[in-house]
Amino acid sequence: MALLNFRRKETPAEPAATPAAVEAFLKGFSIEVMPRTAEKVENFRDLLPKGTRVYIAHIDGTPIEEMVATAKRLHAEGFPVMPHFPARIIRDKAMLADWIARYRGEADVKQGLMLAGGVAQPAGEFDSSMQMLETGLFDGFERLHVAGHPEGNKDIDPDGSDRMVMEAARWKQAFAERTDAKMAMATQFCFEAKPVIDWVNRLNAEGIRLPVHIGVAGPAKLQTLIKFAIACGVGPSLRVLQKRAMDVTKLLLPYEPNDFVAELAAHKAAHPEFGIEAVHFFPLGGIKTNATWAIEHGGKSAVPASQA
Repeated sequence: MALLNFRRKETPAEPAATPAAVEAFLKGFSIEVMPRTAEKVENFRDLLPKGTRVYIAHIDGTPIEEMVATAKRLHAEGFPVMPHFPARIIRDKAMLADWIARYRGEADVKQGLMLAGGVAQPAGEFDSSMQMLETGLFDGFERLHVAGHPEGNKDIDPDGSDRMVMEAARWKQAFAERTDAKMAMATQFCFEAKPVIDWVNRLNAEGIRLPVHIGVAGPAKLQTLIKFAIACGVGPSLRVLQKRAMDVTKLLLPYEPNDFVAELAAHKAAHPEFGIEAVHFFPLGGIKTNATWAIEHGGKSAVPASQA
């Protein structure tokens, strides 16, 4: 029997992103801070558009008092606040209940990001975001975000596959269908658009319809980005930075996410149903630098109604 020779169909290149497409893509962007970096900002209203969602990263060892104080301050300045709830640094249900009570009572927090947390050994009974969600303690929250992993997660799938990651994504989709809270997937930062596009399309093909808030590293020195990327387990897209580092003419220039954002914006403009709903910035080169870049590229609007 003769073998059939299938020729791969070439996908036509999408047009370059227009300024309007980039502006639409950046609309409703969010940004992440830590208590120690927030202390350096005199007034967030001078930096961020009104209504910008601000995540507060909870690094292991940060006292809950500092987290709540930062949330209270941001709320007073008029920003919707979304603190991290890292499962593996929370000892038990009582501790989680205490955190939630503090956030709600002192800072009127109604949103939260659930994630496993970047520590290998759990401090107590929680190992995953799913276990926290199952407690029922987040009933009454208006918005709950969960972690997404476009490049896999070796903490969850040490063999390099994404079997467990996808299983968790299906669980999160099922949870979203039975909760009143609005849900979305917030991802780690990436540097290459095509793998992100492929991952979002795969989620859709597998029936996972959670909107994606794609992680984007803000402008920063190349050395800084490579350090954070390695520490945070960024996957194959790290090669974008490594290739840039080999170009002497670019080595000393700060990295900006222009190409990454433009490619995703062009794809979203060409495919309006594409599952990325918003951009979430990691201001690795500083909050002011990141906010300035976002606003200069059109991110001037507050959180859209679809994300409120």
